[in-house]
Amino acid sequence: MITVNLRYTGKNGSARSFAGEMMESGTVAAIRAEDGNLRYEYFVSLDDPETVLLIDSWRDQAAIDAHHASPMMAKIAALREKYDLHMTVERFTAIEDEPRDERFIRR
Repeated sequence: MITVNLRYTGKNGSARSFAGEMMESGTVAAIRAEDGNLRYEYFVSLDDPETVLLIDSWRDQAAIDAHHASPMMAKIAALREKYDLHMTVERFTAIEDEPRDERFIRR
């Protein structure tokens, strides 16, 4: 599994407006329905009201590549421009063999 954290930052609530339009336009639902998408979820920062975090998880790199090659990316890019957003990106891969320290996780 590959997880990508994208932080969208704008001005005057533009990052929140972007995420709202992504949801309302059906773009998020379409991305979630793509083969290999495991998670596509927005979160609002409590520290910075002008930043929205997207957690985007995929089965593998092939699924990400297919998503990036889809017409959906043009729609997303246009919305990023519309709301004049800037981004930072972090990428994580799952380590299947690493034991979890379950005593710190409350389920």
